[in-house]
Amino acid sequence: MVCPRCIDAVEGIFKEMNLPASHIELGRVELENKLKADEIEELRSRLDKSGFELIFDRETELVNLVKSAMIRYLNHLESTSNPLKPSAFVTENTNYNYSYLSKVFSDQQGRTIESYLIELKIERVKELLSFNTFTLSEIAWKLKYSSVQYLSNQFKKVTGQTVSQYLALKKNQRKHLDTI
Repeated sequence: MVCPRCIDAVEGIFKEMNLPASHIELGRVELENKLKADEIEELRSRLDKSGFELIFDRETELVNLVKSAMIRYLNHLESTSNPLKPSAFVTENTNYNYSYLSKVFSDQQGRTIESYLIELKIERVKELLSFNTFTLSEIAWKLKYSSVQYLSNQFKKVTGQTVSQYLALKKNQRKHLDTI
């Protein structure tokens, strides 16, 4: 789950199935009672139909916890003049040691948390560019890039296109954040 609409969708599935959840947040649901095998299969089926995945293993749960924290970090980055470092933000928002999470994340995903954050930031850049209300300089400032050149270089490295090439194509090449 990567957005408030995702939480609402999952919450709706739990209500339809009369499964009392004590807490629902990005990437995590806490149940009041254990589920029976048939309830698990029905839940898995309904979640799959809505584009969600039911996860039970600890490592996958931790990876999703990190991904959710990084998505929230983007908002923190934009809304704070002096944002935390990503590692401090993840630690603060997950209550896990960053080194441990970083190892689990790398082992499970085959990439670092930092490279995941870079991809998220580039998708946010694409989104902001699509609004046609921000200049590249404003976007660089908003996402705390040290310079427009650094943002441009990172954009090209991740997408294989310059920002100008991307804009010239005039088609939506954005990815959903939960697919990154």
